[in-house]
Amino acid sequence: MTDTTRLASAADPERYGEYRFARRPGDRRPLYRLTGRVTADGSSGFAAEPGRYHIYSGWFCPWAQRTLITRALAGLEDVVSVSYVDNKRDGRGWAFRETYGPDPVNGFTLLREAYEATEPGFDGHVSVPALWDRASGTIVSNDFRTIGIDLATQFHRVPRPPPGRTAGQGAPPGRAAGQRPAGQTYPEDLREEIEELDAWLGPAVNWGVGRAAGGGPDAEAARTTLLGTFADLDLRLARSRYLLGDRLTEADVRLWVTLVRYDAGPNARRAINPGLDRFPHLWSYARRLYRLPAFRDTTDFATFTAPGATVPNWTSP
Repeated sequence: MTDTTRLASAADPERYGEYRFARRPGDRRPLYRLTGRVTADGSSGFAAEPGRYHIYSGWFCPWAQRTLITRALAGLEDVVSVSYVDNKRDGRGWAFRETYGPDPVNGFTLLREAYEATEPGFDGHVSVPALWDRASGTIVSNDFRTIGIDLATQFHRVPRPPPGRTAGQGAPPGRAAGQRPAGQTYPEDLREEIEELDAWLGPAVNWGVGRAAGGGPDAEAARTTLLGTFADLDLRLARSRYLLGDRLTEADVRLWVTLVRYDAGPNARRAINPGLDRFPHLWSYARRLYRLPAFRDTTDFATFTAPGATVPNWTSP
């Protein structure tokens, strides 16, 4: 039975108001102020250790999904645990409700409590993902980009536990003990190219897709850029399995979370174009990634699909 004493009341914007994003003056992006890093040797103050870290996540959030895909690809389900906030938010921010259960680490009812425990009077963006450190009782980071990089690169010295003994939630059965691959999705020889792609695809696709779904001259410009980028990606993927050849990297993870939401969310009314399948190589690439458990098992279409939207068949050949 769920412990209702550890759950927040229902989201109520009339009572608590709408959530307000903390931003820097002149910057439209939310203010992510907690930027600690996990390191293999502990030189940052946060050592990569089994069972030490927990990700506060949300099924609805593409940035949170990026970290969970990387966590799975790095084989860290038995090292870094995860839990989910409710899908609805009011002026109190994200909360723990019956949908996904109470906070299993601290018993907080509101995610804001984790931020306040880290920094009393916290005035930044109360967001997911948030990487919690059990040892210090604080949030290490809410910077989704660097959380993903650290998961990909800093835990390779953490040994896999023997079968049947896990440090976190959801450990796949039958894993042998041993070290993990270092930098599997963020290898040193491709990091510059990954970040170059991010500098292109981030503004054009990941952030541009929301503007493209709107109205007015800015939306029209964003649509032109977005669809031109999709066309360029379609040509690229006609001759390459992944964005950077035959190796699955962070570049693919970062792009894919927007692709999987495209026709279910921003393009639900097909106001941008008739659908992602108009770019056959890009569509094939997106579905090929969806067949991988790390991508498929971290996706819940119900949490980000607009009412009445027609979702394409992601399992088609």
